[in-house]
Amino acid sequence: MKFLIVGLGNVGDEYAHTRHNIGFDVVNALVTKHKGNFRVDRLVYAADIKWKGKSILCICPSTFMNLSGKAVKYWLDKEKIALENLFVMVDELALPLNKLRIRPGGSDAGHNGLRSIQESLATTEYPRLRFGIGNDYPKGMQSEFVLGKWRMEEEPLVNLKIQKAVEAIEIFVTQGITAAMNAINNKDFSL
Repeated sequence: MKFLIVGLGNVGDEYAHTRHNIGFDVVNALVTKHKGNFRVDRLVYAADIKWKGKSILCICPSTFMNLSGKAVKYWLDKEKIALENLFVMVDELALPLNKLRIRPGGSDAGHNGLRSIQESLATTEYPRLRFGIGNDYPKGMQSEFVLGKWRMEEEPLVNLKIQKAVEAIEIFVTQGITAAMNAINNKDFSL
């Protein structure tokens, strides 16, 4: 059984470790934990890892956020991975910083990366993890906030949540989405 784990973000140093790139950071942490190595491949940075008998293809699309669906569809089709074995990591303004939320499907909620995936796959029914980034920004400054770096005081909690997101991916791969949801959804993460 094969899984496709997708972290959403934008390529380029100016986007590295911004709120919008948290998907990349989670996938990087998963690959590092399991001693994988990224390679440049078609539309993505990709790494193959094996864990508890499962084959896991981890990708960070190099298409920029708004075209993420193109990369996701290509790799799902190429690797013949079932839709229910896709798991997408994304930043979420509507969730406070102390939250992670896993859903088996749902709307894009205004997120351009999810909208692109939805358009490419012609469905909203694929598993995703929303990483709460909060919405602590002045009116009209949403873009600057999302594309901004974490504040120093936020970093320890962000790092803890990255670890918890990696654990949630491991649960998803080995026990399924319900177990992953039960492990994460109603938790308030704090230091």
